[in-house]
Amino acid sequence: MAIKTVQSQKPKISIRNLSVVYHDRPNNRDIIAIKDINLQVNENDFLVIIGPSGCGKSSLLGTIAGTVKPTQGGVEINDDNGNGGDEGREKKARNVAVMFQDPLLLPWRTVAKNIEFALEPRKIPKPEREARIDRYLKMVHLEEFRDCYPRQLSGGMRQRVALCRALVVEPEILLMDEPFGALDEQTRLLLADELAKIWRDVKRTVIFVTHSLSEAVYLGENIAVMTKRPGRIKEVLKVNIPRPRDFESPRFNLLQQQLWEKLKTEAPGSE
Repeated sequence: MAIKTVQSQKPKISIRNLSVVYHDRPNNRDIIAIKDINLQVNENDFLVIIGPSGCGKSSLLGTIAGTVKPTQGGVEINDDNGNGGDEGREKKARNVAVMFQDPLLLPWRTVAKNIEFALEPRKIPKPEREARIDRYLKMVHLEEFRDCYPRQLSGGMRQRVALCRALVVEPEILLMDEPFGALDEQTRLLLADELAKIWRDVKRTVIFVTHSLSEAVYLGENIAVMTKRPGRIKEVLKVNIPRPRDFESPRFNLLQQQLWEKLKTEAPGSE
């Protein structure tokens, strides 16, 4: 099977013949989450992954993060195979940050201390820690809330703090598993706009999972469409729309419609 390449340059991430199978012990059966995935993601790309529920999007992210062990195939980052045991997975963990739908903030810590939590295992001098915290808080416009606690913040503000915590370690790769899925539409739009600006500023490789067609088109440089379970890569679409993007533009709506045409055939019960 040919590898689907999102760009022509040397890849940051190479996924080859990747399959993940889980064993369902109560029913004594194997469940194939993803099967024979081949994909390349280049440095500083913003790749959006979209597909039907249960197609293995989170499992795919887990293999890149090193938290899910492939049953077959593997994931290479910077041409280093990260699936050769614990040492390889630890190496990947140092270069990858993950952001989830739940911000997972510690309620007894302030905003600044929640962000600093990600830096504490690292030998980074206190002045540099503070400089990084200030930098990323300014990016998400939360400087004045650095001494507040999570309970004092809105849902969108808590997700901004989670984004800062992910970025403050300055990872090579940022994995985002439906990070805005629990937010209202207005907040999602605002955060998507901020994330697009931050991505242009910090130059990181981002892989973003969503169920939202508009979010995929607004954020992605490339969009990987997955099939229903067992999840495969059906197609990778290039988003040739200049930024900042207009939700109402004909090109935006055309790509969104094309994306829907490819996805609806993967809905449960479709042929």
